[in-house]
Amino acid sequence: MIKKLQRIFALSERGAKDLVKSTLWTVICNIALMLPVGVIMATVQQLLNSAAVGESPMSQFWLYTGLSAALLVLLYVLHYFQYAALYNATFLESANRRISIAETMRRLPLSFFGKRDLSDLTATMITDCAQLDQMFSHHIPMVIASCISTTLIGIMLFVMNWRMALAILWVVPIALVLTVGTKKLQDKYGGRSILKKRAVTDHIQEGLETIRNIKADNLEESYLSELDEKTEIAENGCIKAELVGGSAVSTAQAFLKVGLATTVLVGISQVKAEKLDFLFFLGFLFAAARIYDPIALTLQNIAATFNAKLYIDRMRAIQEEPIQTGTEDFEPNGFDIVFDHVDFSYQGSDEGVLKDVSFTAKQGEVTALVGPSGGGKSTATKLAARFWDAGAGKITLGGVDVSSVDPEILLKYYAIVFQDVVLFRDTIMENIRLGRRDASDDEVISAAKAAHCDEFVQGLPEKYGTLIGENGATLSGGERQRISIARALLKNSPIVLLDEATASLDVENESAVQKALSHLLHGKTVIIIAHRMRTVAGSDKIVVLEGGRVVEQGAPDELMKNGKAFRHMVELQHKSTTWTLGENA
Repeated sequence: MIKKLQRIFALSERGAKDLVKSTLWTVICNIALMLPVGVIMATVQQLLNSAAVGESPMSQFWLYTGLSAALLVLLYVLHYFQYAALYNATFLESANRRISIAETMRRLPLSFFGKRDLSDLTATMITDCAQLDQMFSHHIPMVIASCISTTLIGIMLFVMNWRMALAILWVVPIALVLTVGTKKLQDKYGGRSILKKRAVTDHIQEGLETIRNIKADNLEESYLSELDEKTEIAENGCIKAELVGGSAVSTAQAFLKVGLATTVLVGISQVKAEKLDFLFFLGFLFAAARIYDPIALTLQNIAATFNAKLYIDRMRAIQEEPIQTGTEDFEPNGFDIVFDHVDFSYQGSDEGVLKDVSFTAKQGEVTALVGPSGGGKSTATKLAARFWDAGAGKITLGGVDVSSVDPEILLKYYAIVFQDVVLFRDTIMENIRLGRRDASDDEVISAAKAAHCDEFVQGLPEKYGTLIGENGATLSGGERQRISIARALLKNSPIVLLDEATASLDVENESAVQKALSHLLHGKTVIIIAHRMRTVAGSDKIVVLEGGRVVEQGAPDELMKNGKAFRHMVELQHKSTTWTLGENA
């Protein structure tokens, strides 16, 4: 049963056990709530007996007062344990669920994030998990427990008097059919509602990420107009989804009240025919009044649980994505990176990004990847670090196929500076320390000085303790890039990947940082991507990529003498620079 619950509700083993435990406590509480009916019947019976023999009704007052007090204490204790089993367990599982999703996404290849919107993944982590918190703390255990407790109570009623039990319960299966029968319709409109709300979230996030462009191009009015339109569509979708589910539940709950009428009619006929004691008739009336409330709540919870499957399916889709795996036992023979007839295409695309790419980046050398935009340079560096896996061919590090190594183990050997710098809303010190978490403050500052960060850091209010905002919003592009370089220098890994690492630096700082890099990267395997030919002039090897293919490779001097593509790029850039200088003059 535990395994089945895990599969149905996407729970951990502990979460499934806690669901069973909380459901059992809810069943006990539901049955215990029928005890007041028994106390009332016993009290009325005693009053009638006392009146029949001429005794004072107050003779048993303290007995029933004490019994009522004991019952209240019992109900309090039972509900206390139910609360602990229900809510504490639910939110513990909620934390584990979020951690599990985060752990899964951490091990997914970058191709997964290329086909999913960031806002959609954020909504899954936050909104969908929050919805499931509500489901597992209120709806799902209540539904299961109510079904069990109603069945047990129904059996007891049938044992006491099957005619009265039938008069009370005949409406229940019909009410269930009215609710469950609209499941497909509720799923349809519920799914549409979720997608429409996601569209609003996507639009808001897109606006926040591109706010500068929106303002610069005077697009505020069109952006807000589109947001209003998407919000209205989402609102209408929510209304339709709520209307479908609410109408089914309200109709079913209203139909339950017919059971009270049949209980009265059958009861009166039974009392009149002297087949039922009047006191038991009152007991059945109390039972009917009590049993319909949890059933009505169950119908409402059933409708709410229909949406749970939609949220569970969304999370399961993430958790069932194939993760990158590999051995943790990695002992490379040196740090040469070899591309051996590598092909690669993005998922869903028929056009290859890399086609039969072969080259070697040797340890102790700087290998530069150059070529037109879209030629596959950045893709090649990401494949070298196994952010993606090659579609064909093989990439080896020290003679070991990188696709056979656990990505986290592999990345310990890499220090990477991307063209798009990512910083965290933290201090400069901690952003650099991400390169090596156990680094001392002096080591961090030393790396920052080597990357020429110290000159602008000293002008900040809190120096290295200054908060830099979301993704370094308070810094310039060049300052952000220098922090990223400092982080890579601090990591001091045997392999360094630089993707336009100095693109945002001015000429003076670029020259200074390149000197620091050349000194600190001595003896390492370095792959650098650059569009400025002067940046790669000191490289040991040039690999020219055009249209995803290697068109030529070799030493810079060799390619300038015998090559075509690289020499053409150098000449074009030289002419462009000369023309610009002439115009400025």
